[in-house]
Amino acid sequence: MTDALPHDAVPVYDIVGVGFGPSNLALAVALTERGGGDDPVTSVFLERQPSFGWHRGMLLEDATMQVSFLKDLATLRDPTSRFSFLSYLHSRGRLIDFINHKTLFPLRVEFHDYLEWAAAQVDELVRYGHEVVDVRPVTGVDPDIDLVDVLVRTPAGQTTYRARNLVVATGLRPQLPAGVTTGDRIWHNSDLLRNVDRLADGPAPSRFVVVGAGQSAAEVTAYLHERFADAEVCAVFARYGYSPADDSSFANRIFDPAAVDEFYVAPPEVKAQLVGYHANTNYSVVDADLIADLYRRSYQERVLGRERLRVLNMSRLTGATPHDTGVRVAVETLATGTRTTIEADVLVCATGYAPVEPGPLLGELDAYCHRDPVGLLRVNRDYRVATDPLLRAGVYLQGGTEHSHGISSSLLSNAAVRAAEILDSVVAHRSAELTPAASPV
Repeated sequence: MTDALPHDAVPVYDIVGVGFGPSNLALAVALTERGGGDDPVTSVFLERQPSFGWHRGMLLEDATMQVSFLKDLATLRDPTSRFSFLSYLHSRGRLIDFINHKTLFPLRVEFHDYLEWAAAQVDELVRYGHEVVDVRPVTGVDPDIDLVDVLVRTPAGQTTYRARNLVVATGLRPQLPAGVTTGDRIWHNSDLLRNVDRLADGPAPSRFVVVGAGQSAAEVTAYLHERFADAEVCAVFARYGYSPADDSSFANRIFDPAAVDEFYVAPPEVKAQLVGYHANTNYSVVDADLIADLYRRSYQERVLGRERLRVLNMSRLTGATPHDTGVRVAVETLATGTRTTIEADVLVCATGYAPVEPGPLLGELDAYCHRDPVGLLRVNRDYRVATDPLLRAGVYLQGGTEHSHGISSSLLSNAAVRAAEILDSVVAHRSAELTPAASPV
C-alpha cells in the first residue's frame, strides 16, 4: 500500500472515469442531466487520446451502424433527453431528412458525429491527453480503503486524481493472429483509414490480403476492392462462406436490458449456452446486404473474365513475413492441407478485438478484487466489482463483463441503461455510507 499524497493534497471526485469512449460518455451524459442541486456527484473522465474518437480507422463513408439509433447515449434511460440522437439531428437541421430516409441504422460517420456532438457538451468533465498509468489505494491509520489515487501521464508531466469510485471503460484491444505483428505492410483493420492514404506515396498496390470472416473483414474487402480498381483483393477465412448476422426480432432480445437481468442470475452452464446460441447476433457475422453485394461483384467478375475479388474460403493464415516492398502471406487450405504463398502489398487482419484485462491497471487494488475459479473478476449486478470489505472505494466496469452480464457487456445497446445503473449504485453506496447507524435500544 502507498500513501503518496496527504489526504487533503488533491480534490476528491465521487467518480473518476478511466477511458472516454461511448460507455463513459453515456455516464458523463447521465451525470450532466442529473445536475448538481443539493446532492452533486462530482466526476472527471481521463482519456489518453487528444480528442474524442471511436473506431476512427473504420469510418468508411458508406458503412452503417448495426444498432438502432434509438439505442443511443440516452434514449433508453430518458426518452426526453436533450442528448438523444433525435436531438442531434434537430440541431444539425436533418431531422425531417432522416425521417424520410426510413431507416433505423444511420451511417457510421453520422453516428460518430453524434458522439462528438454529445462529447462537446460535457467537455468540462473530460481531460484529454491523460493516460492512466497506475491506481493506488490511499491509506492512513484506518485500514479501510475509502479513496484511491489515479496516477496519470500527461504532456505536461505526471499528475494525480483522487476518487471515491473508479469506472473503468478502457474498451477493447485489437486482436491479431498468433505470431503476427503490425507494421507498414501488416495492419489491423482498426487502423485501415489511417494507413491506406500512405499508399498514395508509392507504386499503386496490386494485391491485398484480408483475413477474417466478420463484418469488419467484409467491409474492408469491399472498400479495398472498390478504392483500388486495379488491385486484387484476397479474402481469407476458415468458413465456407460469410455467415449472415441474425438481427431478427426475437434474437435481438438478447440485447435488451431485461436480458441482462436474466443472464446475470442464470447458472454458468446456461450462460455458456446463451452465448453459444446467440453468438451469430454479434460475432464473425456479416450483414446480409453486404454479403449479397460481395457475391454480386464476384459473379460479375467471373462473367467479365477478370477476377479481382478472390475468396479463399476454408483457409487459414499460417504466417506473414513483411519485406521492403510488401508481405509474404502463407495460407493453408483446411480441406486438403495445401499451403500457398501469396505475395501481397498489404495484409489486413480483421480478426476482432479482445477485452482489456483490468488487473494490471488496477495495480495494488487487484489484490482486493474477488475472482471466480477461472480467474475472471466477480462483478455485481450493478457492474461494481466484488471486493474485500477493506476496499470500500467502488470499482465499476464498463466492458469486460460478458461472463457475468452477457453479450451486450461492451456494446452500445445498453450503454444508456448501464450508465444509469452505475450512477444509481454510486449514489446509493454514498447514501449508505453517510447514513449513521441506528443507536442500540
